[in-house]
Amino acid sequence: MTQILSGLGRFHPRGERDSQIWSRICAFVVAEPRAFSRDASIGGHITASAFVLSTDKSAVLLTHHKKLGLWLQLGGHCDGIADTGFVALKEAYEESGLIRIARVRDEILDVDIHDIPARKDEPAHLHYDVRFLFQAEAGEITVSDESHALAWVPLSNLESYTTEASILRMRDRV
Repeated sequence: MTQILSGLGRFHPRGERDSQIWSRICAFVVAEPRAFSRDASIGGHITASAFVLSTDKSAVLLTHHKKLGLWLQLGGHCDGIADTGFVALKEAYEESGLIRIARVRDEILDVDIHDIPARKDEPAHLHYDVRFLFQAEAGEITVSDESHALAWVPLSNLESYTTEASILRMRDRV
């Protein structure tokens, strides 16, 4: 069981909310052999996100997600890779165009479970999201096929792009 859970990373809950979410994520991974897959038919899957700060740590890179139409942190599906820290970094590179990104902390920054609505090709399901803190070191941002736009959003002005509690919580943890 420890080996299975090691793919999630280390998390230190900061209260009852964190403890409950972390327990649910761990229980899902232990109970579901395909937890790191992209199979929505099992009710959900593990995803990994990157909260990428600018070089001066004053702004975060957000993507205007094509499918969801929302400003979100970078991230995505594990696609069978049971290493959320690696997946978060891989997704940050793929979605940003940056050429060098550094992990700020080894530990998980935040965890979240959120609903993904049904689409014609998949049922409604849950994303068990594991989130890490990174900092951009080099490169210019380039919009990927998964986004309408990218923006460096000042941490002090984040609410002008999103009121999503989970994103504001990551900012507050930085």
